[in-house]
Amino acid sequence: MKAFAITRAATNGSNIAFINEITLPVPQAQGHDLLVEIKAISVNPVDTKVRAGFSADTPRVLGWDAVGVVKAVGNDVTLFAPGDKVWYAGALGRPGSNSEFQLVDERIVALKPRSLDNASAAALPLTAITAWELLFDRLGVTRDGNEGDTLLIVGAAGGVGSILTQLASKLTKMTVIGTASRPASQQWVREAGAHHVIDHSKPLSEELARIGVKEVTHVASLNNTEAHYLSLIAALAPQGKLALIDDPQSLDVVPLKLKSISLHWEFMFTRSMFETRDMIAQHQLLSEVATLIDNQVIKTTLGEHYGAITAENLQKAHAQLETGRAVGKIVLEGF
Repeated sequence: MKAFAITRAATNGSNIAFINEITLPVPQAQGHDLLVEIKAISVNPVDTKVRAGFSADTPRVLGWDAVGVVKAVGNDVTLFAPGDKVWYAGALGRPGSNSEFQLVDERIVALKPRSLDNASAAALPLTAITAWELLFDRLGVTRDGNEGDTLLIVGAAGGVGSILTQLASKLTKMTVIGTASRPASQQWVREAGAHHVIDHSKPLSEELARIGVKEVTHVASLNNTEAHYLSLIAALAPQGKLALIDDPQSLDVVPLKLKSISLHWEFMFTRSMFETRDMIAQHQLLSEVATLIDNQVIKTTLGEHYGAITAENLQKAHAQLETGRAVGKIVLEGF
């Protein structure tokens, strides 16, 4: 089968040019695995991080978001059958979705939304899982609850921010404030349902004061946490909650003490990596997200369609993501 892998470590900077086409045997489904024929994928920051950190002797197939058709199932599979159209975000420790076929555990897979085409659906799984777990599992927000609370989303125009803004504004009673620094990205965040949009390139205290907000109860910091950290603590109410998904080199928790602020880290690969007892929760939440989409409660976060799944288009997508200026998700479709 055709696959696209990172084949060399970085030399003199980036190794984007070493995303290459390779040929691999089609894997065989066993146990809880589905063999999925890939139809569309999207590219996420985790793809660029894994690529940049590559130093192995054998090529590594990248890619996690995927939409495809089940071609075969393992002996222990109970949730799916050949012919099912599915979506998922895969597991960090397994070969990725940038290939014609992929194995994935059924417990982190769901039927794709019926109302979306493959490309539009491929934009969502990884970011939807991340946003859902961050909001409901990590921050402890409740469906149709948290009236009077305020959620500040730093980096609301990106992939996770785009779906988190929708989930929080549609499924809770919170006031949602999204940050974005450019007119196009600010408009994107408004359309996602944010009640207010502020500019994270300016002092957050001034921007919050501009919209008449003295403090927030919850913060989702999706990028540049180190740069905003003290400002976020200042903005949080006593006993507030701070969640993040990025990778600061270090984080001093001492400043959280006076306000009894709790710190939460979201990593959507945790359940699959450790095969937790509640691993099937990702199947369940992706099924719920699909229903919300089909009922027109939330919508795809597709930003740009880069064409077919080729080495050249994957390189282009990685380069764009690393500018930090992508709005929504970058999707590729077909081989």
